[in-house]
Amino acid sequence: MALNYDIDKLTNLGISIGILLLFLLLRKIFTTYIFKFILKISKKSPTNFFTHIFNSFEQPIRWLFIIVGVYVALRYFPYLDQKDPLFLKFFRASVIFIISWGLYNMSSASSVLFEKIRDRFDINMDQILIPFLSKGLRFIIIAISFSIIAQEFNYDVNGFVAGLGLGGLAFALAAKDAIANFFGGIIIIIEKPFSIGDWIQTSSVEGVVEDITFRSTSVRTFTQALVTVPNAGLSNSVITNWSKMGKRGVSFNLEVKYDTPRNKLKQIAEEIEYTLHNHSGVHKETIFVKFDQLNTNGLRIFVYFFTSSTVWGDYLKVKEDINYAIMDILEQEGVSLALPISTVIVEKDKAIQTNQVSGS
Repeated sequence: MALNYDIDKLTNLGISIGILLLFLLLRKIFTTYIFKFILKISKKSPTNFFTHIFNSFEQPIRWLFIIVGVYVALRYFPYLDQKDPLFLKFFRASVIFIISWGLYNMSSASSVLFEKIRDRFDINMDQILIPFLSKGLRFIIIAISFSIIAQEFNYDVNGFVAGLGLGGLAFALAAKDAIANFFGGIIIIIEKPFSIGDWIQTSSVEGVVEDITFRSTSVRTFTQALVTVPNAGLSNSVITNWSKMGKRGVSFNLEVKYDTPRNKLKQIAEEIEYTLHNHSGVHKETIFVKFDQLNTNGLRIFVYFFTSSTVWGDYLKVKEDINYAIMDILEQEGVSLALPISTVIVEKDKAIQTNQVSGS
Protein backbone atom coordinates (compact mmCIF):
# COMPACT_ATOMS: atom_id res chain seq x y z
CA MET A 1 0.00 0.00 0.00
CA ALA A 2 2.78 2.40 0.95
CA LEU A 3 4.60 1.54 -2.28
CA ASN A 4 1.49 2.25 -4.36
CA TYR A 5 1.03 5.52 -2.51
CA ASP A 6 4.58 6.59 -3.31
CA ILE A 7 4.12 5.62 -6.96
CA ASP A 8 0.94 7.72 -7.15
CA LYS A 9 2.82 10.65 -5.68
CA LEU A 10 5.66 10.32 -8.15
CA THR A 11 3.15 9.96 -11.01
CA ASN A 12 1.29 13.11 -9.95
CA LEU A 13 4.61 14.92 -9.55
CA GLY A 14 5.60 13.92 -13.07
CA ILE A 15 2.21 15.03 -14.42
CA SER A 16 2.61 18.34 -12.59
CA ILE A 17 6.07 18.96 -14.07
CA GLY A 18 4.85 17.87 -17.50
CA ILE A 19 1.93 20.32 -17.39
CA LEU A 20 4.25 23.16 -16.39
CA LEU A 21 6.65 22.34 -19.22
CA LEU A 22 3.72 22.12 -21.65
CA PHE A 23 2.53 25.62 -20.76
CA LEU A 24 6.08 26.94 -21.06
CA LEU A 25 6.16 25.41 -24.54
CA LEU A 26 2.78 26.97 -25.38
CA ARG A 27 4.13 30.31 -24.16
CA LYS A 28 7.10 29.96 -26.50
CA ILE A 29 4.84 29.04 -29.44
CA PHE A 30 2.56 32.00 -28.68
CA THR A 31 5.47 34.42 -28.53
CA THR A 32 7.21 33.14 -31.64
CA TYR A 33 4.31 32.42 -33.98
CA ILE A 34 0.78 33.22 -32.82
CA PHE A 35 1.42 36.72 -31.46
CA LYS A 36 3.42 37.76 -34.54
CA PHE A 37 0.64 36.42 -36.77
CA ILE A 38 -2.05 38.35 -34.85
CA LEU A 39 0.11 41.49 -34.90
CA LYS A 40 0.58 41.16 -38.67
CA ILE A 41 -3.20 40.91 -39.20
CA SER A 42 -3.91 43.88 -36.89
CA LYS A 43 -1.53 46.11 -38.88
CA LYS A 44 -3.80 45.68 -41.90
CA SER A 45 -6.66 47.43 -40.08
CA PRO A 46 -7.42 51.11 -40.96
CA THR A 47 -6.15 52.27 -37.55
CA ASN A 48 -3.38 51.08 -35.24
CA PHE A 49 -5.75 50.82 -32.27
CA PHE A 50 -5.81 47.00 -32.19
CA THR A 51 -2.05 46.87 -32.72
CA HIS A 52 -1.63 49.04 -29.64
CA ILE A 53 -3.90 46.73 -27.63
CA PHE A 54 -1.92 43.64 -28.63
CA ASN A 55 1.40 45.33 -27.86
CA SER A 56 0.09 46.45 -24.46
CA PHE A 57 -0.99 42.93 -23.49
CA GLU A 58 1.98 41.06 -24.99
CA GLN A 59 4.04 40.78 -21.80
CA PRO A 60 1.00 40.22 -19.51
CA ILE A 61 -0.21 37.33 -21.72
CA ARG A 62 3.24 35.75 -21.61
CA TRP A 63 3.05 35.73 -17.82
CA LEU A 64 -0.57 34.53 -17.96
CA PHE A 65 0.66 31.30 -19.58
CA ILE A 66 3.03 30.80 -16.64
CA ILE A 67 0.36 31.58 -14.02
CA VAL A 68 -2.22 29.27 -15.60
CA GLY A 69 0.44 26.59 -16.06
CA VAL A 70 1.47 26.83 -12.40
CA TYR A 71 -2.19 26.72 -11.33
CA VAL A 72 -2.99 23.59 -13.36
CA ALA A 73 0.32 21.94 -12.44
CA LEU A 74 -0.27 22.53 -8.73
CA ARG A 75 -3.62 20.76 -9.02
CA TYR A 76 -1.61 17.56 -9.47
CA PHE A 77 1.24 18.50 -7.16
CA PRO A 78 1.18 15.87 -4.41
CA TYR A 79 2.72 17.97 -1.67
CA LEU A 80 0.18 20.81 -1.69
CA ASP A 81 -3.41 20.96 -0.52
CA GLN A 82 -5.33 22.26 -3.55
CA LYS A 83 -8.37 22.91 -1.40
CA ASP A 84 -6.55 25.62 0.54
CA PRO A 85 -8.49 28.93 -0.04
CA LEU A 86 -5.21 30.86 -0.03
CA PHE A 87 -4.16 28.96 -3.16
CA LEU A 88 -7.22 30.18 -5.10
CA LYS A 89 -6.83 33.71 -3.74
CA PHE A 90 -3.29 33.93 -5.02
CA PHE A 91 -4.40 32.69 -8.43
CA ARG A 92 -7.27 35.20 -8.71
CA ALA A 93 -5.02 38.02 -7.48
CA SER A 94 -2.43 37.10 -10.13
CA VAL A 95 -5.04 37.20 -12.91
CA ILE A 96 -6.26 40.61 -11.69
CA PHE A 97 -2.68 41.85 -11.68
CA ILE A 98 -2.15 40.61 -15.26
CA ILE A 99 -5.27 42.41 -16.51
CA SER A 100 -4.31 45.61 -14.66
CA TRP A 101 -0.83 45.42 -16.14
CA GLY A 102 -2.24 45.33 -19.68
CA LEU A 103 -4.62 48.23 -19.01
CA TYR A 104 -1.74 50.17 -17.46
CA ASN A 105 0.29 49.74 -20.65
CA MET A 106 -2.68 50.83 -22.77
CA SER A 107 -2.96 54.13 -20.88
CA SER A 108 0.57 55.28 -21.70
CA ALA A 109 1.11 58.90 -22.80
CA SER A 110 1.78 57.75 -26.35
CA SER A 111 -1.41 55.71 -26.41
CA VAL A 112 -3.69 55.97 -29.41
CA LEU A 113 -6.58 55.76 -26.96
CA PHE A 114 -6.50 59.53 -26.42
CA GLU A 115 -6.20 60.12 -30.16
CA LYS A 116 -9.30 57.99 -30.76
CA ILE A 117 -11.21 59.93 -28.09
CA ARG A 118 -10.07 63.25 -29.57
CA ASP A 119 -11.04 62.27 -33.12
CA ARG A 120 -14.32 60.62 -32.11
CA PHE A 121 -15.67 63.53 -30.07
CA ASP A 122 -13.80 66.29 -31.96
CA ILE A 123 -12.01 67.47 -28.79
CA ASN A 124 -9.22 70.01 -29.10
CA MET A 125 -6.82 68.08 -26.86
CA ASP A 126 -3.49 69.82 -26.36
CA GLN A 127 -0.30 67.74 -26.19
CA ILE A 128 0.32 69.11 -22.71
CA LEU A 129 -2.91 67.49 -21.47
CA ILE A 130 -2.13 63.93 -22.58
CA PRO A 131 0.54 63.19 -19.90
CA PHE A 132 -1.86 64.33 -17.16
CA LEU A 133 -4.70 62.21 -18.52
CA SER A 134 -2.37 59.26 -18.89
CA LYS A 135 -1.01 59.48 -15.36
CA GLY A 136 -4.47 60.11 -13.91
CA LEU A 137 -5.87 57.05 -15.70
CA ARG A 138 -2.91 54.94 -14.56
CA PHE A 139 -3.49 56.05 -10.97
CA ILE A 140 -7.16 54.99 -11.20
CA ILE A 141 -6.20 51.60 -12.67
CA ILE A 142 -3.67 50.98 -9.88
CA ALA A 143 -6.12 52.10 -7.18
CA ILE A 144 -8.94 49.86 -8.46
CA SER A 145 -6.69 46.81 -8.93
CA PHE A 146 -5.18 47.33 -5.47
CA SER A 147 -8.63 47.49 -3.86
CA ILE A 148 -9.86 44.36 -5.70
CA ILE A 149 -6.76 42.37 -4.76
CA ALA A 150 -7.05 43.59 -1.16
CA GLN A 151 -10.67 42.43 -1.02
CA GLU A 152 -9.60 39.01 -2.35
CA PHE A 153 -7.56 38.63 0.84
CA ASN A 154 -10.47 39.91 2.97
CA TYR A 155 -8.79 43.22 3.72
CA ASP A 156 -11.23 46.00 4.65
CA VAL A 157 -10.51 48.71 2.09
CA ASN A 158 -13.16 50.99 3.62
CA GLY A 159 -11.27 50.94 6.90
CA PHE A 160 -8.09 51.87 5.11
CA VAL A 161 -9.81 54.82 3.39
CA ALA A 162 -11.31 55.92 6.70
CA GLY A 163 -7.84 55.80 8.23
CA LEU A 164 -6.60 58.07 5.49
CA GLY A 165 -9.46 60.44 6.26
CA LEU A 166 -8.45 60.68 9.92
CA GLY A 167 -4.89 61.50 8.98
CA GLY A 168 -5.87 63.71 6.08
CA LEU A 169 -5.00 66.98 7.76
CA ALA A 170 -1.54 65.83 8.79
CA PHE A 171 -0.99 64.39 5.34
CA ALA A 172 -2.04 67.64 3.67
CA LEU A 173 0.32 69.68 5.84
CA ALA A 174 3.20 67.31 5.12
CA ALA A 175 2.49 67.27 1.39
CA LYS A 176 1.75 70.98 0.89
CA ASP A 177 4.62 71.34 -1.59
CA ALA A 178 3.37 68.38 -3.62
CA ILE A 179 -0.16 69.83 -3.61
CA ALA A 180 1.20 73.22 -4.70
CA ASN A 181 3.07 71.55 -7.57
CA PHE A 182 -0.07 69.64 -8.58
CA PHE A 183 -2.16 72.80 -8.78
CA GLY A 184 0.73 74.52 -10.54
CA GLY A 185 0.47 71.81 -13.20
CA ILE A 186 -3.29 72.40 -13.44
CA ILE A 187 -2.65 76.12 -14.01
CA ILE A 188 -0.15 75.29 -16.76
CA ILE A 189 -2.76 73.10 -18.47
CA ILE A 190 -5.51 75.72 -18.22
CA GLU A 191 -3.47 78.74 -19.27
CA LYS A 192 -1.28 76.83 -21.78
CA PRO A 193 1.82 79.07 -21.65
CA PHE A 194 3.64 76.26 -23.49
CA SER A 195 3.22 72.75 -24.83
CA ILE A 196 5.48 69.72 -25.08
CA GLY A 197 8.15 70.43 -27.68
CA ASP A 198 8.11 74.21 -27.17
CA TRP A 199 11.27 76.24 -26.61
CA ILE A 200 10.80 78.22 -23.39
CA GLN A 201 12.93 80.49 -21.23
CA THR A 202 12.44 81.30 -17.55
CA SER A 203 14.61 82.87 -14.87
CA SER A 204 16.01 79.43 -14.02
CA VAL A 205 16.10 77.42 -17.26
CA GLU A 206 15.99 77.65 -21.05
CA GLY A 207 15.35 74.74 -23.37
CA VAL A 208 12.73 72.46 -24.94
CA VAL A 209 9.85 71.05 -22.86
CA GLU A 210 10.03 67.23 -22.85
CA ASP A 211 7.50 66.10 -20.26
CA ILE A 212 4.96 67.40 -17.74
CA THR A 213 3.95 65.41 -14.66
CA PHE A 214 1.78 66.12 -11.62
CA ARG A 215 4.82 67.43 -9.76
CA SER A 216 7.24 68.92 -12.26
CA THR A 217 8.12 69.84 -15.83
CA SER A 218 11.19 68.41 -17.58
CA VAL A 219 13.14 70.80 -19.83
CA ARG A 220 15.99 69.70 -22.09
CA THR A 221 18.58 72.47 -22.33
CA PHE A 222 20.60 73.14 -25.48
CA THR A 223 23.61 71.48 -23.83
CA GLN A 224 21.44 68.30 -23.59
CA ALA A 225 21.09 68.55 -19.81
CA LEU A 226 17.68 67.58 -18.41
CA VAL A 227 16.37 70.10 -15.87
CA THR A 228 13.36 69.25 -13.69
CA VAL A 229 11.42 72.33 -12.59
CA PRO A 230 8.68 72.11 -9.89
CA ASN A 231 5.31 73.17 -11.32
CA ALA A 232 4.58 75.54 -8.43
CA GLY A 233 7.61 77.69 -9.17
CA LEU A 234 7.18 77.44 -12.92
CA SER A 235 3.54 78.57 -12.87
CA ASN A 236 4.51 81.65 -10.82
CA SER A 237 7.50 82.67 -12.94
CA VAL A 238 7.79 84.74 -16.10
CA ILE A 239 7.82 82.35 -19.08
CA THR A 240 9.00 83.34 -22.53
CA ASN A 241 7.79 80.93 -25.19
CA TRP A 242 10.16 81.41 -28.11
CA SER A 243 8.30 78.80 -30.17
CA LYS A 244 5.30 81.14 -30.36
CA MET A 245 7.30 83.85 -32.14
CA GLY A 246 5.92 84.75 -35.55
CA LYS A 247 9.16 86.48 -36.53
CA ARG A 248 12.55 87.25 -35.03
CA GLY A 249 14.12 90.70 -34.74
CA VAL A 250 17.51 91.94 -35.93
CA SER A 251 18.84 95.40 -35.14
CA PHE A 252 22.30 96.96 -35.35
CA ASN A 253 24.10 100.23 -36.05
CA LEU A 254 26.30 100.78 -39.08
CA GLU A 255 28.84 103.63 -38.77
CA VAL A 256 30.61 105.08 -41.79
CA LYS A 257 33.35 107.72 -41.89
CA TYR A 258 32.58 111.44 -41.53
CA ASP A 259 34.02 112.20 -44.95
CA THR A 260 31.28 110.14 -46.65
CA PRO A 261 29.36 112.44 -49.04
CA ARG A 262 25.71 113.08 -48.28
CA ASN A 263 24.47 111.56 -51.53
CA LYS A 264 26.48 108.35 -50.97
CA LEU A 265 25.18 108.06 -47.39
CA LYS A 266 21.62 108.27 -48.70
CA GLN A 267 22.41 105.82 -51.52
CA ILE A 268 23.82 103.25 -49.07
CA ALA A 269 20.70 103.44 -46.87
CA GLU A 270 18.40 103.02 -49.87
CA GLU A 271 20.36 100.05 -51.25
CA ILE A 272 20.37 98.27 -47.88
CA GLU A 273 16.62 98.81 -47.56
CA TYR A 274 16.09 97.49 -51.12
CA THR A 275 18.17 94.39 -50.27
CA LEU A 276 16.08 93.71 -47.17
CA HIS A 277 12.79 94.08 -49.08
CA ASN A 278 13.94 91.60 -51.73
CA HIS A 279 15.39 88.93 -49.43
CA SER A 280 13.09 85.88 -49.12
CA GLY A 281 14.05 85.32 -45.48
CA VAL A 282 13.20 88.86 -44.31
CA HIS A 283 9.71 89.67 -43.00
CA LYS A 284 8.39 92.53 -45.15
CA GLU A 285 6.13 94.12 -42.55
CA THR A 286 8.74 96.05 -40.55
CA ILE A 287 11.96 97.28 -42.20
CA PHE A 288 13.81 100.44 -41.16
CA VAL A 289 17.12 101.70 -42.54
CA LYS A 290 17.65 105.31 -41.42
CA PHE A 291 20.49 107.79 -40.97
CA ASP A 292 20.12 107.84 -37.21
CA GLN A 293 22.69 110.21 -35.72
CA LEU A 294 26.01 112.00 -35.93
CA ASN A 295 28.08 109.87 -33.63
CA THR A 296 31.48 110.67 -32.12
CA ASN A 297 33.31 108.28 -34.44
CA GLY A 298 31.20 108.56 -37.58
CA LEU A 299 27.79 108.75 -39.27
CA ARG A 300 25.45 106.14 -37.81
CA ILE A 301 22.88 104.25 -39.93
CA PHE A 302 20.27 102.32 -37.95
CA VAL A 303 19.20 98.95 -39.45
CA TYR A 304 16.11 97.19 -38.08
CA PHE A 305 14.19 94.23 -39.55
CA PHE A 306 12.72 90.77 -38.75
CA THR A 307 13.42 87.32 -40.13
CA SER A 308 10.43 85.28 -41.31
CA SER A 309 11.76 82.11 -39.66
CA THR A 310 12.22 81.79 -35.91
CA VAL A 311 14.47 78.75 -36.23
CA TRP A 312 17.91 79.62 -34.86
CA GLY A 313 19.85 78.24 -37.82
CA ASP A 314 17.66 79.98 -40.43
CA TYR A 315 17.83 83.20 -38.43
CA LEU A 316 21.64 83.15 -38.44
CA LYS A 317 21.70 82.37 -42.18
CA VAL A 318 19.55 85.42 -43.01
CA LYS A 319 21.75 87.65 -40.85
CA GLU A 320 24.84 86.33 -42.62
CA ASP A 321 23.33 87.01 -46.06
CA ILE A 322 22.45 90.59 -45.12
CA ASN A 323 25.90 91.22 -43.65
CA TYR A 324 27.59 90.06 -46.86
CA ALA A 325 25.19 92.19 -48.92
CA ILE A 326 26.01 95.29 -46.84
CA MET A 327 29.74 94.68 -47.30
CA ASP A 328 29.21 94.50 -51.09
CA ILE A 329 27.22 97.76 -51.06
CA LEU A 330 29.91 99.61 -49.09
CA GLU A 331 32.60 98.25 -51.40
CA GLN A 332 30.69 99.30 -54.54
CA GLU A 333 30.15 102.83 -53.19
CA GLY A 334 33.72 103.13 -52.00
CA VAL A 335 32.70 103.87 -48.42
CA SER A 336 34.61 102.64 -45.37
CA LEU A 337 33.34 101.89 -41.90
CA ALA A 338 34.26 104.29 -39.14
CA LEU A 339 36.71 103.03 -36.55
CA PRO A 340 37.00 104.34 -32.99
CA ILE A 341 39.88 106.88 -33.07
CA SER A 342 41.27 109.02 -30.25
CA THR A 343 43.26 112.15 -31.19
CA VAL A 344 45.78 113.64 -28.76
CA ILE A 345 46.93 117.27 -29.41
CA VAL A 346 50.10 118.49 -27.70
CA GLU A 347 50.55 122.29 -27.53
CA LYS A 348 54.35 122.64 -27.50
CA ASP A 349 54.58 126.48 -27.25
CA LYS A 350 52.26 126.50 -24.23
CA ALA A 351 54.34 123.80 -22.55
CA ILE A 352 57.60 125.77 -23.12
CA GLN A 353 56.07 128.95 -21.78
CA THR A 354 54.90 127.18 -18.69
CA ASN A 355 58.36 125.78 -18.03
CA GLN A 356 59.96 129.21 -18.43
CA VAL A 357 57.58 130.74 -15.91
CA SER A 358 58.26 127.95 -13.46
CA GLY A 359 62.08 128.42 -13.79
CA SER A 360 62.16 132.23 -13.27
